[in-house]
Amino acid sequence: MFHQNTMTYRLTGAWQMQVRMNSIEATLEVTPQECCQVQDEYYDSLQEYNPNAGGYARGTALRGVKADKCSTRYAFVPDSLTVKLAAPPHDTLLPGIDFKLEPEWGNIGRLPDGRLAAPQPVLCSYQHTKQRLDAIVKTKDGNIVLRQGVPHVCLPVPPPLKEGDTHLANVFIDVTTTALTDDLVFPILEKAFPEPPRTTPTPAEELLPKTMVRLRTGQPLRILAWGDSVTCGSFVDAQDRWQCQFVRRLQQAFPGAVIELLTEAWDGRSTGAYLQEPPGSIHNYQEKVLDLKPDLVISEFVNDAGTAPEVIRDRYEKLHQDFKAIGAEWIILTPHYVRPDWMGLASQKNIDADPRPYVKTIRELAADNNIALADAALRYGRLWRQGIPYNTLMTNAINHPNAVGMKLFADALIALF
Repeated sequence: MFHQNTMTYRLTGAWQMQVRMNSIEATLEVTPQECCQVQDEYYDSLQEYNPNAGGYARGTALRGVKADKCSTRYAFVPDSLTVKLAAPPHDTLLPGIDFKLEPEWGNIGRLPDGRLAAPQPVLCSYQHTKQRLDAIVKTKDGNIVLRQGVPHVCLPVPPPLKEGDTHLANVFIDVTTTALTDDLVFPILEKAFPEPPRTTPTPAEELLPKTMVRLRTGQPLRILAWGDSVTCGSFVDAQDRWQCQFVRRLQQAFPGAVIELLTEAWDGRSTGAYLQEPPGSIHNYQEKVLDLKPDLVISEFVNDAGTAPEVIRDRYEKLHQDFKAIGAEWIILTPHYVRPDWMGLASQKNIDADPRPYVKTIRELAADNNIALADAALRYGRLWRQGIPYNTLMTNAINHPNAVGMKLFADALIALF
């Protein structure tokens, strides 16, 4: 049971909950997620099944479960798939002989010894579920009601509030939810991240003095956003990438500034991968980072999160020396939260403290070396307090933030200034 001032709730059935606020009480019935039926969905061809790829990439993702560059895990309903040839007489294809299914991910690939040729069209029929984020609100006339959100395979949002509504909580229905649990009820504990009081000097004035001079005097400032797929940001509109959101806000804060933004990003790679690339490579560290002569480097590498802390400390100390040698200042972004099981999380609630050793290491390293740190992880860790299961911001249901998720990076960066 959750208590927030005068609000309480308790689960009274698999899909039922009782909510009380002051003297107002309501029993709310939550609708289970809808099982969607897809009939004869047309595909020009199926890619060949690749047993060596990750489960999310072994075949063609069925459209009903498709997310950015992969699919939403467990959204496909097992044993619901039928595959037929698109051309008459629409022969039914056999699993394990003509094609292979990855049931966790809902993707299928043709098998080389089966009846399906590489360019041959097929029709797929199957079932899948979607996520939903419902809202518990107190209406302007004093009633407590549940409003359904719009279902989506990986990016559900709560319904818009109406005039006079007080938003009390969100209820998350995942693709695999079979009954309500406390982990799925997200009371609204705060409206937004509690920004720390502005200090004098600001973190940027203290740790990025050369950058501040350029911002204030109109001298050109070259900013390099350096990172992995999150910095590449191919899954959101260009204007919504974290570095673009940040630079727009920085320009607004310093209207006379002359800011040039460069981006160097490599999907699926780490700082270590950059350092290993030979001269002439399209991602050689010396040529594509240092030789650009940035005034300010902002690094984002969630792909470094699996590297041993001692390796990270040594590597980042080298980066720091390299940046100082070219006269560049540095901001380290802590990473966003990724798929819960990848982080060892059993829930998307009560997760203020980031459990990853990488985050602890770079926070300590930044403090020890007077490096500016923009703590996006801190903001992700409090989303549950705002009623948001953080993974509902991931366009691939794994680790690619949408525009709202990208904004948290920009929020952390602008807070330094």
